[in-house]
Amino acid sequence: MILCFSGVVAVQPVAATELTVVELYTSQGCSSCPPADAFLGELAKRPDVLALSFHVDYWDYIGWKDTFASPANTERQREYARRFGLAYVYTPQMVVHGTAQMTGSNRPAVLNGIAQAKTMPTIDVDLSRNAGGVSVSIGAAKSAEQASVYAVLIDREHLSRIGRGENGGKEIKYSNVVRKLERLTSWNGKAMTVALPIDEASTQDRDACAVIVQSDQSGMILGAAMLNLRN
Repeated sequence: MILCFSGVVAVQPVAATELTVVELYTSQGCSSCPPADAFLGELAKRPDVLALSFHVDYWDYIGWKDTFASPANTERQREYARRFGLAYVYTPQMVVHGTAQMTGSNRPAVLNGIAQAKTMPTIDVDLSRNAGGVSVSIGAAKSAEQASVYAVLIDREHLSRIGRGENGGKEIKYSNVVRKLERLTSWNGKAMTVALPIDEASTQDRDACAVIVQSDQSGMILGAAMLNLRN
């Protein structure tokens, strides 16, 4: 699955709804994960939250291979572990806006993290469809900050029957499952647009796409937006 993009040009900032990004690191082979998966489904319904389910592959050896897991998701979680000074990775883990982590089923901690993220500065990010694909507009910041711009392809919902392992025999609903995350380009604080021509082959089974602008230094999410591809 290939997500490509073209050149970058300066434009005026485009207003967008501010989203708090909540990332759940989960596995179909983890018996502690279903409550966190259900909680993420609740968060996915909030218009002010971009809730993303990242399935990791390091539990695949215990009897069931996660059908949505990827090494890239595991590496993203390991990078967070390094940022947070953790000696290990675990599931279910939620990371809120790149700045706080907690057990994914700990509702008070997650909701408090979302509330705290609302007080952080943000930049405008907007996605729109056009004849060539998807256009991403990123607003300017008062101070320059080096950041990475990521594109995400998402399945909005899956109902999966787990055949073996710790969750064997269960049917679990997963929301906003990340199927592809790709670093597109850098952002240095200036307003810009990135054209994302997405071919039919890469999106025929995907429901939505998102863009995340994330600080290279702190890991904080500076801005995010999501666009339905089924409209």
